[in-house]
Amino acid sequence: MNGSRIAAVGHYQPARILTNEDLAELVDTSDEWITSRVGIRTRHIAGPDEPVDELAAHAAAKALAAAGLAPDDIDFVLVATSTAVDKSPNMAARVAARLGIPSPAAMDVNVVCAGFTHALATADHAVRAGAATRVLVIGADKMSDVADWTDRTTCVLVGDGAGAAVVEAAEDAGIGPVLWGSVPEMGHAVRIEGTPSRFAQEGQSVYRWATTKLPSLARAACERAGLTPEDLAAVVLHQANLRIIEPLAAKIGAVNAVVARDVTESGNTSAASIPIALSKLVERGEISTGDPVLLFGFGGNLSYAGQVIRCP
Repeated sequence: MNGSRIAAVGHYQPARILTNEDLAELVDTSDEWITSRVGIRTRHIAGPDEPVDELAAHAAAKALAAAGLAPDDIDFVLVATSTAVDKSPNMAARVAARLGIPSPAAMDVNVVCAGFTHALATADHAVRAGAATRVLVIGADKMSDVADWTDRTTCVLVGDGAGAAVVEAAEDAGIGPVLWGSVPEMGHAVRIEGTPSRFAQEGQSVYRWATTKLPSLARAACERAGLTPEDLAAVVLHQANLRIIEPLAAKIGAVNAVVARDVTESGNTSAASIPIALSKLVERGEISTGDPVLLFGFGGNLSYAGQVIRCP
């Protein structure tokens, strides 16, 4: 085999929906204030009895079913998350136990909002190196656990959920070379820290960096895949803020692409945002098998990672 591909995707979001009007009863905000600044209208919020690994397992089970695979077909589980409460067992091991995956390598990846694209690249590398045959790659975060519900600048952003992909060996590469890196001197711009852990960010700093630096990085990811932005059928950026997503997509030059705007109904779900948005595009038939899709995550650390994949 010469590469790897995404065989199937799936996503899961908790049943409870928190609207902007609901938030206006908690903090000094309004629907107009939120939508005009970040474009978010609703977000899904998990209950106290819905831990991160449960969200992840639901999404992973859907991806497995879509691929027509059984748990024992998986030999590597990768979970991208920054909201795991415990250090051990990690989320990957807990998901494997929930799904009955018998003896996988099980590893968590904490690259916050860029976690899924980092994990996807890691899965691609493992398959190409012969270290794994089929990898379950999951982005899952319960951002409501780390939200400061008294801070109107951040609590209006967050949502909970999980998205998953099954990666397997392929004759032709369906996952392009990753472009990844970080800006360590800006690591403070997005934080989940303290006891108890709380999410905080310097929104204007992230906005300026994303809108000025990311377009050239995204175009470089296309070049690594041997494509131009005009070739793309879809662009799935980290769903942080509609005011970041829309200008970025325009500056990339993906004039023929569907642009994922799931942030409007899901909020910022951190590592889950890209796989949830991708899964919804597939589910709604907005992209077709084989279509080139740019995935690009950015956020905490300040890390970024992107690659062009072929739609499953």
